[in-house]
Amino acid sequence: MSTLAPHFRTVMVNTLPLEVLEHIFSSITTDKDRNSISLVSKTWNEAERCCRKNVFIGNCYAVSPSILIRRFPDIRSVNIKGKPHFADFDLVPEGWGAYFYPWVVTMATAYPFLEEIRLKRMVVCDESLELISKSFKNFKVLVLQSCEGFTTDGLAAIAANCRNLRELDLGESEVEDLSGHWLSHFPDSCTSLVSLNIACLASEISFSALERLVARSPHLRTLRLNRAVSIEKLPKLLRHASQLVEFGTGSYSADTQVDVSEVFVNVSQAFSGCNKLKGLSGFWEAAPAYFPTIYPVHSKLTSLNLSYATVEIPDLGKLISHCHNLQRLWVLDYVEDSGLEEIANSCKELQELRVFPSDPFAPGPNVSLTEQGLVAVSVGCPKLQSVLYFCRQMTNDALVTIARNRPNMIRFRLCIIEPQTPDYSTLEPLDAGFGTIVQHCKELRRLSLSGLLTDRVFEYIGIHAKKLEMLSLAFAGDSDLGLHYVLSGCESLRKLEIRDCPFGDEALLANAAKLETMRSLWMSNCSVSFEACKLLAQKLPGLNVEVIDERGHPDTRPESCPVEKLYVYRTVSGRRFDTPGFVWIIDEDPSSTPYSNGNRSLASA
Repeated sequence: MSTLAPHFRTVMVNTLPLEVLEHIFSSITTDKDRNSISLVSKTWNEAERCCRKNVFIGNCYAVSPSILIRRFPDIRSVNIKGKPHFADFDLVPEGWGAYFYPWVVTMATAYPFLEEIRLKRMVVCDESLELISKSFKNFKVLVLQSCEGFTTDGLAAIAANCRNLRELDLGESEVEDLSGHWLSHFPDSCTSLVSLNIACLASEISFSALERLVARSPHLRTLRLNRAVSIEKLPKLLRHASQLVEFGTGSYSADTQVDVSEVFVNVSQAFSGCNKLKGLSGFWEAAPAYFPTIYPVHSKLTSLNLSYATVEIPDLGKLISHCHNLQRLWVLDYVEDSGLEEIANSCKELQELRVFPSDPFAPGPNVSLTEQGLVAVSVGCPKLQSVLYFCRQMTNDALVTIARNRPNMIRFRLCIIEPQTPDYSTLEPLDAGFGTIVQHCKELRRLSLSGLLTDRVFEYIGIHAKKLEMLSLAFAGDSDLGLHYVLSGCESLRKLEIRDCPFGDEALLANAAKLETMRSLWMSNCSVSFEACKLLAQKLPGLNVEVIDERGHPDTRPESCPVEKLYVYRTVSGRRFDTPGFVWIIDEDPSSTPYSNGNRSLASA
């Protein structure tokens, strides 16, 4: 009987009515689990597609809008990523693509009940925002992270027409400010806002419109202002929004014409009324004299972003050392080693630390920040699991200590500002240090390498980093062997981005099959030839092989000549038809035209 039970259970589940399966599946929320469910049987696939409400698309060219709506007919929330991550470092040429307009045109007809759109590194025009505002009557959430192409006129359309808007988050987007009065387009009946982030805006906004909006938003939990809002205006907003959980200040220094002591008292009293506040950010042009104004809430803070605050030690250390419950801290390198030592002694709950450079182009150190500060935090903060650390020097001993102190690390990104910098104490490569990181941190998901590195470190990564999902490399390695170790050894790798490394044709072609299991590969200023790109496209017809080269057509150079940039990604929709003149998508059929650019593809579409 026990041997038949699994069979009977399978039959019973597969004979459940579609409505029952949809009800069961609706309680499963992770994309990975939903995808697994859809592969069990045709019945489960149909039930899952009909009840899927949220979809995440990690690459806007991995699937087309038409395929999306055929696959999922009743989506309420979409999350789409556009340009590769290296776009954040200006490595993706302007005009490359990632246009949102074709998506919103298709969804406007297919998904009238769409409520949420979250975009990252996409080009979003005002027409797209206007179409959103008029097409989805119950639209609630718009998040534009690191997007571009739109103006405040598009935001005015969202404000005026999205009557149920709960969240408007502009992230770090580039917005053309045509008018600071777009906030006044929110109707007086709009009381639904829960989150408003306008920190990226460069120009003045209508403070009176902002104040009225905040005053009539009783459910507002997150408010992030831009630097044009001065500190003396903060009390008015905070008194209207004492329920805030996260708050981003504007400029944190007062005009010389105002009474400094009066501003200090007003701001301090306003913070005293914010009993639920957990996160603070902003602090542009911060004056140290005003930092004590947040003392009424510092013991409750779990998140503090000071990446725009040019405040130095000892004022910076004094502030952070009082935030005993911090879990997330972003700060400039003005914190120095001494400040990080104070954090190690005071912030025992810290889970994420990011230290950014105040002047990355300075010819030499402008602050006293070394490997010792990070070592101190690894010793004193037992819950630390995510690090982004910019510095100018590192040693293998320090990396070994960090790895042994914090084997629970899941994200480790070290950025030594000067490329190919060795261990300054021994002048040796940093292979052993990073090797210990991947050996001891068994749950590591994301890793960024820097400093002087040989192929040896990639051998360590291939052997030990079995759960690594994203790897970023720059100015590292000796030969193709380094890339071979990574592609052949990292079983869970989904995204690999490489710049200025001596990796070329042999390792890429030998491990071509690995690319079918990954989301994307980016290589710029490496040693991959145009000939290898064509061979890769022939081997992998399910991938788009994009050559990005601003020097002109690849045929104007020998096929053995390295291409400027290579972007390879999985797709179910074939090659895209919006490529500019400097992008060529290699055709997998050698008998046909071996590549296409935007003009030819658009003409034939």
